[in-house]
Order: sequence, then structure tokens, then C-alpha cells
Amino acid sequence: MTRAQDVVELILQDHRTMEDLFRDMRSVEADRAAALGEFADLLIAHALAEEAEVYPALRRFKNIDDEEVEHGEEEHEEGNKALLALLEVEDVGSDEWDEKLEELVEAVNHHTDEEERTILNGARENVAMERREELGTAFLREREKQLSAHCGNVDNIRRILKG
Repeated sequence: MTRAQDVVELILQDHRTMEDLFRDMRSVEADRAAALGEFADLLIAHALAEEAEVYPALRRFKNIDDEEVEHGEEEHEEGNKALLALLEVEDVGSDEWDEKLEELVEAVNHHTDEEERTILNGARENVAMERREELGTAFLREREKQLSAHCGNVDNIRRILKG
């Protein structure tokens, strides 16, 4: 297995892709609706894969704070709510769309910053590379399953939020 399978690196790659998609969604020269569609699928698949495969495993390590993991899950819900609000705006590029986009950017950036500083740094320090690679494989498998199901559609996000 290559280093690219390290779950920490895979999560960081998704975070950087999300930042790139935010730039596209803000750009009047980009296909903002397409960028939003790609972002929606990625955000939902990423969060579901973390919650199914990564967070439960990291809770077992003594130096990774359970409260941070729980907080990460709460922030996923906040991001999902902000995403749904943006997806429900009909006029891409309207003032309302721009406002909802900034709320989404704020929610997701807050989460990724905290996750990188707490959960991911804890995983780097306390989880052996072999285990991180196992988690990377499981994360990718679940993420791809969700992406192939186009998990970022409005109906699915509503279903996730209802629990």
C-alpha cells in the first residue's frame, strides 16, 4: 500500500478539493451549479465515510479525544444543514445563493480546521501507519459507495438530517 492510502492524507485531500470547489462556486466564470453538485456529493460521501469507518475506530485510541470526535459529527450535521439550504436556492448567483454559500463555507471551513488540528493530528501521533492505511482503505470504499449513489441529492440530505 502506498502512503496515499493513509486515512489522514485522504481526508486532507478531500478538504483541499472542497476548498477548490468553494472557489469555483464563488466564481462567476465557473459552472457554479456543477461545482455545487460535485461538492454536495463529496461533502456527504466524505462525512458518511468518516462517521462509518474512521470516527468509530479513532474513539478506541486513548490519546484521541472522544469529545472532539463527537463534536466533529455535530459539525457534519451543521454542514449538511447549510448545504441543504444552499441547494434549495433556485437562482444560482443570486444574493440569497451567495449568502447561503458563505454560510456553507463558514460551517465547513470551521469543521475542517478543527478536525485537522485535533482529530487528524491525534491520529498522526497515536495511530500506527498500518492501521491508518487500513482505515484509509475502509474510508475510500465507503466514500466511493456513497459517491456512486449520488449521495448529495436534496432528498438524501433531508433523509440524513432526519436521522
